[in-house]
Amino acid sequence: MKRIHDNLNAEIAAGTVSTIDEAVEWLRFTYFFVRARLNPLAYGLNYKELKDDNSLTKYLNDFCYLAATKLDRNRMIVFDSINGYLSSTDLGRIASHFYITYETIETVNAKEGQVQLTEASTTEIVLAMICKASEFQQIKARDTEMMDLKELTSMGSVIKNKNGTLATTDGKVNCLLQSYISQTAVANFALSSEMLYIAQNASRIARAYFEIVLRKGWAHTTHTCLLLSKCIERKMWDYQTPLRQLGDYLRIVTVNKIEGNKLNFFQLRDLDPKELESLFAFDGKKLYNALRLVPLMNAEATIKPVTGSIVQIEANISPGFYWNDHIHGTGSTRFWIFVEDLDEDTILHYEPLTVPKRKVIKEDVQKFTFTIPIRDKQMKHQFQIRISSDSWVVEDTIVPISLHNYAMPQDIRPHTDLLPLDPLPITALKNYKYQSLYSFPYFNPIQTQVFYCLYQTDQSSLIGAPTSSGKTLCAELAIFRVLNKRANKKCVYIAPLKALVRERMLDWKEKFTNKLGVKVVEVSGDHTPDSNELLQADILITTPEKWDGITRSWETREYVRMVDLVVIDEIHLLGVERGAVLEAIITRIKLIARKREIEKSPVRIVGLSTALANAADVAQWLDIKDAGLYNFRPSVRPVPIEVHIQGFPGQHYCPRMALMNKPAFKAIKQFSPFKPTLVFVASRRQTRITAMAFVTMLAAEEDPKQWLNMEVTDLEAEIAHIQDENLRITLPFGIGMHHAGLQPSERSTVERLFVEKKIQVLVATSTLAWGINCPAHLVIVKGTEYFDGAQHKYVDFPVTDVLQMIGRAGRPQYDDSAVAVVYVQDVKKNFYKRFLYEPFPVESSLLPALPNHVNAEVSAGTVASKQQIIEYISGTYFYRRLFANPIYYGVEDPTPQGMTKFLTQVVDDCIDELTTSSCINVEDTVGDITPTVFGRICSNYYLEHSTIRHFCKELKNGLNVKELLKILADCPEYAVIPVRHNEESIQESLNRVLPIPLPKSTEFDSPHVKVFLLYQAHFTQFTGLSADYITDLRSIVDACIRILQAMLDICISNGWLDSAISTVILLQQIIQGRWYWDHPLMCLPALIDHSIDGIGPYLTIPQLQAQYDIDKKDRKLNQQETTKIVKEITSCTILDEREAKQVIDALCHWPILSIKSTFLQNGLMECPVNLDNLNAQPIVLQPYKRYKLRLKIQMLGPNKVCFLLF
Repeated sequence: MKRIHDNLNAEIAAGTVSTIDEAVEWLRFTYFFVRARLNPLAYGLNYKELKDDNSLTKYLNDFCYLAATKLDRNRMIVFDSINGYLSSTDLGRIASHFYITYETIETVNAKEGQVQLTEASTTEIVLAMICKASEFQQIKARDTEMMDLKELTSMGSVIKNKNGTLATTDGKVNCLLQSYISQTAVANFALSSEMLYIAQNASRIARAYFEIVLRKGWAHTTHTCLLLSKCIERKMWDYQTPLRQLGDYLRIVTVNKIEGNKLNFFQLRDLDPKELESLFAFDGKKLYNALRLVPLMNAEATIKPVTGSIVQIEANISPGFYWNDHIHGTGSTRFWIFVEDLDEDTILHYEPLTVPKRKVIKEDVQKFTFTIPIRDKQMKHQFQIRISSDSWVVEDTIVPISLHNYAMPQDIRPHTDLLPLDPLPITALKNYKYQSLYSFPYFNPIQTQVFYCLYQTDQSSLIGAPTSSGKTLCAELAIFRVLNKRANKKCVYIAPLKALVRERMLDWKEKFTNKLGVKVVEVSGDHTPDSNELLQADILITTPEKWDGITRSWETREYVRMVDLVVIDEIHLLGVERGAVLEAIITRIKLIARKREIEKSPVRIVGLSTALANAADVAQWLDIKDAGLYNFRPSVRPVPIEVHIQGFPGQHYCPRMALMNKPAFKAIKQFSPFKPTLVFVASRRQTRITAMAFVTMLAAEEDPKQWLNMEVTDLEAEIAHIQDENLRITLPFGIGMHHAGLQPSERSTVERLFVEKKIQVLVATSTLAWGINCPAHLVIVKGTEYFDGAQHKYVDFPVTDVLQMIGRAGRPQYDDSAVAVVYVQDVKKNFYKRFLYEPFPVESSLLPALPNHVNAEVSAGTVASKQQIIEYISGTYFYRRLFANPIYYGVEDPTPQGMTKFLTQVVDDCIDELTTSSCINVEDTVGDITPTVFGRICSNYYLEHSTIRHFCKELKNGLNVKELLKILADCPEYAVIPVRHNEESIQESLNRVLPIPLPKSTEFDSPHVKVFLLYQAHFTQFTGLSADYITDLRSIVDACIRILQAMLDICISNGWLDSAISTVILLQQIIQGRWYWDHPLMCLPALIDHSIDGIGPYLTIPQLQAQYDIDKKDRKLNQQETTKIVKEITSCTILDEREAKQVIDALCHWPILSIKSTFLQNGLMECPVNLDNLNAQPIVLQPYKRYKLRLKIQMLGPNKVCFLLF
């Protein structure tokens, strides 16, 4: 009963208790409840009360109510006394985490007395506050100890004792704690014992105070609490040298001599070994190394204005010390990053930084971006970044920042007002076929307002509107305009993700192909139609990368020149990393449009976006006039949405996600008990964990099947086709999962069940927000971070992605309101509150990727000099934003001369990069730029120029398959493959069982090592890969064909026959999923060693084809022939009939090539070559003449076809 406040607070902080009823239920599991029923008098109850209420419900309710009221008064929880809801606060969570008592928190909250925790608390005050904690109440001051305490005070107390006399508990604790830090010897055994007890608790309390004031944003007090906690842990004061913490690395005599010197720690670090040796008469090299064993970080920072009231601070932080296992251990060390306003003494942003041993050894630079809101009066303030060690007493790294000389961009956010127009009827299309595509009678208000511009005119337009406001129909209106012309023109729809391309393909194939007879073709990484199919298509649906590759040779591709309309969906993604590709293709489309305008046949551009902060900039760049610009406010939605943002504590991702499960379950019960709910998470693993957590909570409900709306027989029929074990468990509870690890058929099944309302809850990864039209009444965004494989850490989703997820809330045909719940880390709650509906301006992301796109233009022949590079840049969005917000792009001097100098430097850097990568040649005299063979290969195969640089450095003649595999795995294209937590240990295990092991010293957390091992697993047919690894392998293999083709072209262009053949073998290995040393028949389906022994252990595939006379067939096998071969195969193997037919089908499709004739051509002269006659006369070739070898190759067998190769 005495500790009810602390225990109840711990349960509320853990999330296990969130209402008074749950608190009562929790108490019923305690020993207190058992004893209260057996001995009620001891607990303030009489027997009559027990008889009237045997379960003690009223007593426990009152008991919990009183405890909750006190916790609420102490600001440890928020107690809604009307509804009985309990929710934790930062103070309560900190108290629970650090095991701080209710009474100590009362002391922290107290506003009376001389000793208070305030924003300007000194070390003396903080130390006094620690000593006042209730944890030290049992420490008693005894008269017999006064002499000893006075002696300790004179010897070990460094700062003034603010707790009063030594005769008080506080005063005694203060004295003993200071003596402990000073390492003063204590002769009295009782005092020595009490000193150890105080030290053990004081560090924990100091850490709790640090967290408390950190949440309040008090800069000075935060650093004081952190420093004092480190002093207690390290048993030293901050005025002493940090070298004391190195243990026995240095002798104490040397340490004392260093402390007697007037030079501070950083001044000593600036001295070289000889200077140190002469100064201290000690081994200078050892002392030099000792100064670099103390952990500290080097940092550089730049500031980028985003809007007039928001800045981004980009910091590059790298280790500035040596790692020693004896001193630092073998794991990692921890720091804190603070962004501070010195004038107001406040912390604007903070986050922990963990630096593992490998990053210290490699001196890795970590990049951080902090988005900070700035008020007008803060423009003249001084700011700084402070990096403090979490455990070492050492001076902090300080990086000063100032906004004095920065020109902040103007805040211009013109929005288009939604006019009070009468809804436009669907009959306004004046085309019965078009009208039949839609089931509703009227366009919505946004579609009504833009109808005339899109359907009745040919002018380009930009439409910015919230998600789920009907922008896809706006694109369809523009397509109808092209179809009405019937001028053999094409429409191109560019979507940012393959998932979105897939959704649009399914939708438009039904609408346009099946109902209107308009041919729709998908052009993505999964589908690459041939030229004839593209020429016949009316609508092309593609991704930015694919269309970029296609339009690089637009002048030679007729179907590109026939494009009349380009619809660019989600154009606001210009601002993200992939936006550079979007910017490059729009720049090229503008070039095509300008050339077409000369022919009086302009290209129309329609951009679709969310509401933009700088829509006018984007529109002007797209050459869109005011009449075509529609930028509606974020609040303009067909279905109004109510957004709740809730913060969750915890610095580590997984425990924080676990805290969100129960609130998410309750949110569904509260906001959408019977309507569809979408739960977005960041990874496939989180989909499984979240869905399973919901299943566990449903199992405790009265109706566990409340989210399932289908008959058991129908459910069993659906589950019969599901292979994923987790999905088979969750579907019977009405919970679906959707992620890339599922089979396409499983994803389709889940989508269909959700849309048909047969399951109520769908837990999905964030890609579902873009790719599939599955709106719901309630959307829960469970966490706003994801693991970035390239940076190897958790990073925030772009705000646009969060808005896209929220936008899935609300079904226009069913709902008149919608709800979105966003769960974030508690420190980011205010950020999302402010910026969720206050969009940032769209900035360009082209600059880092500029060399790749310039190389493409040089290879295409559109750029041939420095001046033309500048002309190309002048057509980009980057150029427009450079003048609007120059500081954002690193311009130090925003004057015209400074801008010219900056652009010149950009062009020079771009040329230097491409020259170093062997992609271009620059004539020194005239400055002409010409593409190299490698530059053309880079452009043709859509590679990074750094990849070509890697190949030029590593590829040579005589390479074998193993060496080429390592070169392929080390390719920069694979740097973004994610290496998740603890995967390095999995990769070490894989390395031990795969055929080509890597040395033990290999860094197994490298993405290139992961790629190397996964390729081996692919060739070995390794069956023990997890779902994550299988998906990663699919991504790796998808990208490899163009990379290997580039490697082959480079080998051929250099005349390296051995390496070229080895590259082809490596390509064959990847296609077949086999090693080249495997038995040839292993490439056929269903065949294993035992079956091969039965068929013929020494046969090859051509020999097996000949054995069954397949090579002599010029048609498909008939039923009788197939049955005969099936009997032969099943008679000598363990294969069943189905597997035998798979083998026959593969043999029939296996290419059988025969060289029919060979000619050596020299100009108009042609000489036949007899390849069969080994004794034929040699053909004499003349030097310095160009010869052409012409082969006539025929494909034999059921796939017989004849073609020529030159």
